[in-house]
Amino acid sequence: MNVVALLIGLGPLLGWGLFPTVASKIGGKPSHQILGATIGTFIFAVIFAVTQGLAIPHGSALVLSLISGIGWAVAQIITFKSFSLIGSSRAMPITTAFQLLGASLWGAFYLGNWSGANSKLIGIIALLVIIVGAYMTVWSENKTSEKTGYLKKAVLLLAVGEIGYWTYSAAPQAAGLDGMHAFLPQSIGMLIVGIVYGIIQGLSRGDEKPLTDVVSYKQIIAGFFFAFGALTYLISAQPDMNGLATGFVLSQTSVVLATLTGIWVLGQKKTKKEMTITIIGLVIIVIAAAVTEFI
Repeated sequence: MNVVALLIGLGPLLGWGLFPTVASKIGGKPSHQILGATIGTFIFAVIFAVTQGLAIPHGSALVLSLISGIGWAVAQIITFKSFSLIGSSRAMPITTAFQLLGASLWGAFYLGNWSGANSKLIGIIALLVIIVGAYMTVWSENKTSEKTGYLKKAVLLLAVGEIGYWTYSAAPQAAGLDGMHAFLPQSIGMLIVGIVYGIIQGLSRGDEKPLTDVVSYKQIIAGFFFAFGALTYLISAQPDMNGLATGFVLSQTSVVLATLTGIWVLGQKKTKKEMTITIIGLVIIVIAAAVTEFI
């Protein structure tokens, strides 16, 4: 692996790693966050498509790419809601674990990535280890019924949200479309959800006006972070760069930065013991993710 490929491969570490922290720091309700994030992603995608001379796909490829973006945006709204329950530092390892489980099972049973009984056994063990790692990141030394209730609700929300993230990853594959050509139509699907959800919330809640509130447009900055992570991952996954397996594993390092910046920047406090167990859990998640990609 050359230095340029490695640096590009670590782009998601910064983009996806800082995205939840930046979005949480800017503030607002999920309606503000998703609208701004999708506008930022759309702007980024348009600039990339124009500079690279990429045409928008047609037919079923376009439809599936739009569905892919819609799936991500719906899942991200759910993820933003989970932030208000348990904070991004606890929510991100959980959603990352769910995404790893979904991607691995999709690859194993639909794409046939795990060929042979030994590969399937190792893969299943790795997935169980990911679940253990995620649990370690949310372990609390001083449990209360309120904390436990919020955690259970957040886990349920994030499990449902995984359907959207799975759609985001699987739909372009089903269309036989590479990530770079899917990027712009995906961002259009995302933006549609952001606008529609903003309108619905604006009409149903008197204290939310996502289409006119300034905080929505501040969230465009968060959208740039997400888009940067997505684009560098797409480039990293190309065969002449890091390839899909290595690129995917490098992208999963983002959960480490997302969790730690949530603790340090947003003040989502943990005790010394909780912090130690959280770091061990993060390491376990990244290592197990590597195992699922290279077996």
